[in-house]
Amino acid sequence: MNHDDPKPTAPTRRSLLAAAGLACVGPVWAQSADRGPWPQDERVPGGVARIALGPAPERPQAFADDMPLLVVGDMIAWTALVGIALAAKPGPEAIRVRQGDAVHELAYTIAPKRYAEQHLKVAPRTVDLSPEDLARYERERKHQDGVIATRSAPPAGRLAMRPPVPGKRSDSFGKRRFFNGQPRNPHSGMDIAAASGTPVVAPLAGTVIDTGDYFFNGNTVWLDHGGGLLSMMCHLSRIDATVGTPLAAGERLGRVGATGRVTGPHLHWGVVLNRASVDPALFLDV
Repeated sequence: MNHDDPKPTAPTRRSLLAAAGLACVGPVWAQSADRGPWPQDERVPGGVARIALGPAPERPQAFADDMPLLVVGDMIAWTALVGIALAAKPGPEAIRVRQGDAVHELAYTIAPKRYAEQHLKVAPRTVDLSPEDLARYERERKHQDGVIATRSAPPAGRLAMRPPVPGKRSDSFGKRRFFNGQPRNPHSGMDIAAASGTPVVAPLAGTVIDTGDYFFNGNTVWLDHGGGLLSMMCHLSRIDATVGTPLAAGERLGRVGATGRVTGPHLHWGVVLNRASVDPALFLDV
């Protein structure tokens, strides 16, 4: 758009910019949701929807149902980032946006995506948990649900992440495994092959909000990056960070290992956005 744009929508765009206290500089409007170093827009189960909210003098509030969403950008162009759960059904969806006393909805569509499947025959004892192990898993699941609910102030600046460890990245996110014909939950992270003892670093600046030794995940570190964006590093041989410690991007938090339910050393890296596990590859700055 330029100052002589004859389209009937131009006055509305100018008025929105004026309401934000900005001059009517056309190119900034055109940048919309593709502006800025945000995760890739992939509107599928396990993906991220980037929804343009336009200009506003203050950060709007956005919700999926009653779940607050991460809103990034600035007064020239705000963007809502929606983490889409792996269990989400394809089809029309909408978010609710509140700016002052005004509330409106913005629609988007979740497209279908077929993830890989893997069928394995294993000894029953490796899949069926003992009563003691099952009780432990249930305790840990409730605790982790509380960790995932963490929400702090939105992050400032880039959300592009670096790989937390060098190595070959698998395409295992979303893969559904069947053990002896029994389905298990889809794989909710990225596996990175690396030797035991390889340093693991923070993929993005954040604060350590949980550490522990868990039945399936082994030694684990959770980072809060702000605004409902979290990451999790699992199966560590050792943890080098403590709860409450702020870490810069690239700062070491532990070392690769094979703790928990694994067959060999590697890093399981998970990313959670508004309590939904999403594909970490969408955040990689490479």
